[in-house]
Parts: sequence; C-alpha cells; structure tokens
Amino acid sequence: MSTNQPSTTLRDVIGLDSRPPRLNDSILILIDVQNTYRTGVMALEGAEEAVAAAARLLERARAAGTPVIHVINDGGENTPYDIRAHIGALSDEVAPAEGETVVVKQFPNSFHATELEKTLTGLGAAPGSGKDLILAGFMTHMCVNYTSQGAFNLGYRPSVVAEATATRALTCPDGSVLPAATLQTAALTGITDLFGTVVPTVDALPV
Repeated sequence: MSTNQPSTTLRDVIGLDSRPPRLNDSILILIDVQNTYRTGVMALEGAEEAVAAAARLLERARAAGTPVIHVINDGGENTPYDIRAHIGALSDEVAPAEGETVVVKQFPNSFHATELEKTLTGLGAAPGSGKDLILAGFMTHMCVNYTSQGAFNLGYRPSVVAEATATRALTCPDGSVLPAATLQTAALTGITDLFGTVVPTVDALPV
C-alpha cells in the first residue's frame, strides 16, 4: 500500500459527525493563552498570530452570546507558568470579562483534576447535551491535543480552531529536529482522526 494514500479516519469508520460546530450552539474554551508562550524559553512559533486569532475568536463568541471558559496552567512560583507573575498571566488580548469562568489546571488535559466538567454542566453543557466545545490555545501538540481527547472521552464533540493554536520545534528521539510547522500539522491531523474536528480559521466557524 502506498504511504502517500490517506487512510479512512477513525471518525468515518465509526460514523461520527465531522461538520464544523455552530458558534452560538457551543462553549468556547481558551486553553493556556498565557504570556508564557510569547517570550523566553517557551516562546512558540506563530504565537503572536495565534493570540491575535484567539482574540478575534473571543470577540466573535461574545458577540454571539457564546459562553466562554478560560483555562490557565499553574506551574508554580519561579516557573514560566507562574500565574502570580506577568510571565504566567493570561494575555491581555484575551483577558476574561466579568462573568467568564477561569479554570486553573496543572495537567495537559484541562479536565483532569479541575472544575472544567462541573463548569460546563453548570452552563447546560453536560455530555450528551448537544452543546459542542470549541477549543483554541496552546500548545497544539500538548494541552490542546489532550484536552480534545479528554472532551471526547467524556462524550463531548470538541473542535479546534487551527489558526488560534501554535506549538514549538522539538528534538526527535534520533536527535534530529522536528520543525514546529510539522508538529503543528501532525497534532491537528491526529485530532481529526478521532477526537474532534479542526476548523482552519476563526472566520470558518458558522454562527
């Protein structure tokens, strides 16, 4: 079999819906849009563009009356994820508005050991409610990926807005470097195989 021929996705095999979500029938979850990823040791390729896209997504969600949840990773004091310091704070462009919940996490899966599922249930978005989850933020291969898996495992239908995500180059086990763009594509493609859908841009989301 040629490796250049795409396989059928697991979503297609088991008959899952891959249509993009409607913004006004969804909950927006912004994951770790923190200053952590804009400067210093954890700076991501394309972070500034992704933050700008996340801000536009947030603006559209608010205009549509879509509930918004902000997730922030707390790595502790004196780390790039110190939420008590500017480096670990949520970026000003996506600062929570009054009434928008902030969920603090310490693991890649935003549902693990947090109040996220309880918060969603309180918003009328329990698993099976018909409410989709729209995800954006950082890093694509890590917290966005594992949060989409966590949502799927709980019975939600998550979607990721690609332009509002970003990641970084990593060293491969053989010592070579995997470019950020390649890892970005691989992470999003892995999500689309089973866990959720990927919408390329903010403007591609139907209202």
